[in-house]
Amino acid sequence: MDLAAGFPSTSRDDWRALAIAVLRKSGVDAETPEEALSHSTYDGLAVAPLYDAADLPASAPFERGSRPAGGWDVRQRHALPDPEAVMADLENGVTSLWLVVGDGAIPVAELPRVLKGVFLDLAPVVLEAGELTAEAAEALLTLAGDTPLQGNLGASPLSPEAAELAARCAAGHPGLRAVTVDATPYHDAGGGDAEELGCSLALAVAGLRALTAAGLTVQQACDQLEFRYAATDDQFATIAKLRAARRLWDRVTEVTGASGPQRQHAVTSSAMMTGRDPWVNMLRVTVACFAAGVGGADAVTVQPFDAVVRPPDAFSRRIARNTQSLLLEEAGVGRVVDPSGGSWYVERRTEELAGQAWAWFQEIEAAGGIEAAAELVAGRVAATRERRAADLAHRRLPLTGVSEFPDLEEKPLNGASSSGPFLASHSPAALAAGLPKIRYAQEFEELRDLADAQAERPKVFLATIGPVAVHTPRAAFAANLFRAGGLDTETAGPGADPEQIATAFAVSGATVACLCSSDKLYGQHAEAVAAALRRAGARTVWLAGKGDYDGVDGYVHAGCDALGVLRTTFRDLEVTR
Repeated sequence: MDLAAGFPSTSRDDWRALAIAVLRKSGVDAETPEEALSHSTYDGLAVAPLYDAADLPASAPFERGSRPAGGWDVRQRHALPDPEAVMADLENGVTSLWLVVGDGAIPVAELPRVLKGVFLDLAPVVLEAGELTAEAAEALLTLAGDTPLQGNLGASPLSPEAAELAARCAAGHPGLRAVTVDATPYHDAGGGDAEELGCSLALAVAGLRALTAAGLTVQQACDQLEFRYAATDDQFATIAKLRAARRLWDRVTEVTGASGPQRQHAVTSSAMMTGRDPWVNMLRVTVACFAAGVGGADAVTVQPFDAVVRPPDAFSRRIARNTQSLLLEEAGVGRVVDPSGGSWYVERRTEELAGQAWAWFQEIEAAGGIEAAAELVAGRVAATRERRAADLAHRRLPLTGVSEFPDLEEKPLNGASSSGPFLASHSPAALAAGLPKIRYAQEFEELRDLADAQAERPKVFLATIGPVAVHTPRAAFAANLFRAGGLDTETAGPGADPEQIATAFAVSGATVACLCSSDKLYGQHAEAVAAALRRAGARTVWLAGKGDYDGVDGYVHAGCDALGVLRTTFRDLEVTR
């Protein structure tokens, strides 16, 4: 069936001609619409404004996923020995358990109590135990007895116990895997999607070498691996990443002589979570879970919205699991295999991301493998982290409730703290490689914490010039920026008389001011108002907008270094710990 029948034929060139005409009317100076409207990812891939059938690449085996239609495994993470919480999850939609074992989490000796009443042949169990992996795995296997286990023992591909556990699983537990190829630490260190994928391949290949050296066949070794990736609120990036991961792993198995799909576990990103305005995290993880499901993940973990600041409670765990239930049962996201398949944009992005990741994997291998290339990997990830940090600082990458639209009146959650294994944590391999663990919001939140710790909240005086209708847009912009650092603001009200504004400034008790008005009124009054503010004791005078005015120290505008502005303001306000 020709869906375009009866419509005049069009081409990409026709679209280009129409688009460039509109752009030029808008004052955009560009040779092509692609030049004006394209943007690049942190992996250096260009995202074009338009895709058509010419962008559709050839499909690869398993790229579309092997998950049966109907849905994915709903996997909840538990980092505390709470059997009641475990049973509540399993009785209300969760289908597998991810248990964090070790110091500050679930003691190995507590595993029998935590899993009491759990049907281990029906509910897969995935362990995350670090240096205690062998001990935790033994405890789980002993607890199961003759019961056939499902899940994963959580050994790192590079750990000394991986080969022995893999052999035991291959021989006696066909539904149980021994090794988790955890790529999330590369994401949590600030890496891009291609870096996360390439490192996961290198880590997996290192594991294959170790397992086959210990006597397993290549096929047995491949069957022991499960891959863990981060799912973010950039839905198309997540969809493409999971699809590209399957394409890449198929290439590895083809070369090694094995076969079979990649087993994927997607966990909503720790890096994107915020401690401030944590309710917004509900929205972030919903989009990320949707993307993971559409992208074909076999298992998905939604992190509770409050996991940054406290042990998740019954409410936050319920919301996390119900997020998945809603997408599966009400939205029907799992009913169609690879619903984004055939999309020109998604297919092209998958293809290009896979190519970029494969090149990175080859670079790691040429350097001697993932262990030998630790310095190379850390340097590459650091470079991406710095680019992302610059975007966060300039608010090109906005964080709702943190760098944009902060709420200074928000109340902390009950039991809030900043310690504990509540967010998905690093693997031993990542720690050994010297990778940091970051959150995108942390630098803004550190300033918020510092402002909150003061006996009286520091503030900036907004020297509003002219009528309310004139100064309000820039005053609102400036207030939003300063509040992102926890600073309060006070306005002068309507008027343009420098001495009246200076008097209001003196009464406010502030020592930093920001002029807010239109470009026209700046030309008439900015320098006089700045001079009056100086006489009234202003240490720093900002201006909301751009220009060149005597007496003005700096400018706040869209795209400015918001973190730099805030740090300078904190210094001038003499706000210290």
